[in-house]
Amino acid sequence: MTKVIDIPEARAFILHWGEMGSHWGVNRSVSQVHALLYLSEEPMHAEEICETLGLARSNVSTALKELQGYGIVTRTHIIGDRRDHFAAETDLWDMLMKIVIERKKREIDPTIQTLSDLTDQMAARDDVPAYVRERIGRMHDFMGTLSGWYEDVRRLPKSTLVALMKMGGKVARFIPVRNQTKH
Repeated sequence: MTKVIDIPEARAFILHWGEMGSHWGVNRSVSQVHALLYLSEEPMHAEEICETLGLARSNVSTALKELQGYGIVTRTHIIGDRRDHFAAETDLWDMLMKIVIERKKREIDPTIQTLSDLTDQMAARDDVPAYVRERIGRMHDFMGTLSGWYEDVRRLPKSTLVALMKMGGKVARFIPVRNQTKH
């Protein structure tokens, strides 16, 4: 049986996914572990991941915890083997939605809370220039609108999301044109 790592295109994908992960703010090892599990037909145990990718056990352990935190890798068990095995989510939409949910929770929600706190703090002060109030307020409104849009979109059925994505910019023709203001 051919191991996934023995397939040149699979190796290239794993290396590329690791590089892309680092551009997205994700540790390269985490991304490579994810890519390997995504391509693997069967769940893998941590030692097998270490051997396949040439990573230290601590790196693999950390990667698996992070990937499980995102909900895109699950721990599973195999009859006759006492070790934990791991499998990646292979439904791309489910994977995307899980990543977006977690990134929103980690990055967007705290930003909205900070902007709200700053807005409240500025309301009690009269020495803050109007342009600072306005810009922080605009950013708060924008982030709140973005978050609201995300919540609306994530409740849509997968089939609707796929259809919207395939429509691309054509969806704009269904939106009434108003005076465009610079935001």
